Amino acid sequence: MTRLVIADDQAMVRAGFAALLAAQHDLEVVGQAADGAEAVQLALSLVPDVVLMDVRMPVMNGIDATAAIAAAGIPTRVLMLTTFDIDDYVFQALQAGASGFLLKDALPAELVDAVRVVAAGEGLLSPRLTRLVIEQFARAGAGQASVSPSSSAPSPSSPAIEELTQRENEILVLVAQGLSNSEIAGRLFLAEQTVKTHVSRIFMKLGLRDRAQAVILAYERGLVRPGSDG
Repeated sequence: MTRLVIADDQAMVRAGFAALLAAQHDLEVVGQAADGAEAVQLALSLVPDVVLMDVRMPVMNGIDATAAIAAAGIPTRVLMLTTFDIDDYVFQALQAGASGFLLKDALPAELVDAVRVVAAGEGLLSPRLTRLVIEQFARAGAGQASVSPSSSAPSPSSPAIEELTQRENEILVLVAQGLSNSEIAGRLFLAEQTVKTHVSRIFMKLGLRDRAQAVILAYERGLVRPGSDG
């Protein structure tokens, strides 16, 4: 059973999300928060699998709350809820430790699927959002960015980077372009389980938490560039 906390300052939105998610046989809503500070408190006390986190909230915004949860070292993953105007938030939230993003106008089935994907540890970052992140790097300059505030990601000359096989490098690029395991399997004519194994090894070698961090790291290391969306 996947345990969830929903954080949104609008009571009607929280109630709607809670009703939808609680109706799923494999999901359980264990807490609701009206602001970022309360979301952090619930995450630390309940240690849910996923926090559904709104970006704009009083007391503490969703990005700062996400950073606090990530810094606590608990296994809770954060799925950010954003409006269409996300350019300024995607990059910041990834750095803070978010594992995925979902637009607030997403279909109910998309919300349920997104929660399951993030809970499974795969991270959720669409090709469109991936391009936004890369474009943000292009504007700000990769030298001003890091994988996350508390990250110990390897440097460009790190042996961990050199330890990646040619296939692993190829798969990392596709992950960073927003492709799912099944899409990568189809692109490379591999079994999906084989791709999943490769992805797990890549993340272990590079000290990455999920696909969201892979996007940033791949850009920092020059493996993907603006416009390299496959």
